Amino acid sequence: MLPTRTLLLVALAAALAPPSWAEGGGVRPEDARPPGLLLLQERPGLGGKQAIGIYGAVADAKTPGLWRIKLWDEQPNDVKVRSETIRCTPSAPMRVTSDGPNLYIRELNPGGAITTANHIDHLVWWATCFPEQAGKDPAGLGPLARQLGYSGSLRESEQIVPGRSR
Repeated sequence: MLPTRTLLLVALAAALAPPSWAEGGGVRPEDARPPGLLLLQERPGLGGKQAIGIYGAVADAKTPGLWRIKLWDEQPNDVKVRSETIRCTPSAPMRVTSDGPNLYIRELNPGGAITTANHIDHLVWWATCFPEQAGKDPAGLGPLARQLGYSGSLRESEQIVPGRSR
């Protein structure tokens, strides 16, 4: 069995190693961004850029205010694309997302308090429902939310629906 210090050094070396694309192993994630991507957040991360954006928004034909989008989650050496559903109605704004095995149903409160726990939810919601606000800090959009008919006093909640084990 390896000593703890050796394991820590191996883990640190792996984290600091250049991504495979930097060694000629492929395309940089930022170069693979799809056309029409609305970039919501980009920041430096360990090993390169991290970015979140949405694209491919399609309105539901039967339910007004319901949208299906693709979420682009870019890490320095990996990209995940998730299909999400966003509801834009003032009475029940919502984001439905997943992490693979679990489904997350998040009831939102546009115009309410923005925290680290709900910041990405609101970035995605605003970019989907009001694309002209894409990338703006949702903490500063409270007055606009109320002007658009959102009370700012809804209760935010999250339901986690576990998926089947594989």
